[in-house]
Amino acid sequence: MEVLYEDNHIIVVNKKSGEITQGDKTGDEPLSEKVKQFIKNRDKKPGNVFLGTVHRLDRPVSGIIIFSKTSKALKRLNQMFQKKEVQKTYWAKCISSPPVEHQKLVHYLIKDSTKNKTTAYNVPKDRGKKSELIYTHLKNSEIKNLIEVKPLTGRPHQIRVQLASIGCTIVGDLKYGAPIANKDKSICLHAKSIEFIHPVSKEKIYIKAPIPSKNWK
Repeated sequence: MEVLYEDNHIIVVNKKSGEITQGDKTGDEPLSEKVKQFIKNRDKKPGNVFLGTVHRLDRPVSGIIIFSKTSKALKRLNQMFQKKEVQKTYWAKCISSPPVEHQKLVHYLIKDSTKNKTTAYNVPKDRGKKSELIYTHLKNSEIKNLIEVKPLTGRPHQIRVQLASIGCTIVGDLKYGAPIANKDKSICLHAKSIEFIHPVSKEKIYIKAPIPSKNWK
């Protein structure tokens, strides 16, 4: 368990690709349960541990996840995410470089729940949800075709499908056009940093998560 930050109200961990944030139909143990057990064993708590899930990452994605340890923090963090008061930054290693070094992308996304796949359109569509992000090509990085992404909305598969729509499919992301999968079934998309005002102390919090060692060099 890689804990990036913890206090009495929140715990922030670096999720591994392949882990699920919350329980799903696979029956695999979710990260939320792993964190509960970690706290229970470390602190020798006899009863149940309260842990609230505030947001999620797709299974093949790695990086920062915040959990709340109190109901007060959970309520306030949920409000902050709804009001877009939490700034998230992602890194994506792509199979090709973007056509423009820095720009804002606006698409209208429709998710097919039966296929668990999202389609991006350049013009408004019925049921299409407006989705926006700002990306920057980090040309000076040692990692080839590394793109920094700041999502302005939080749609399912948003970063994956929006980058793919400009020819920058993420390495390992077969669902959105990558030619081959990563051996561990991960994709090279990582929630790199997060910035927010602490829900209780009101202090400014900035947290970074190291990228995985596999598949990124």
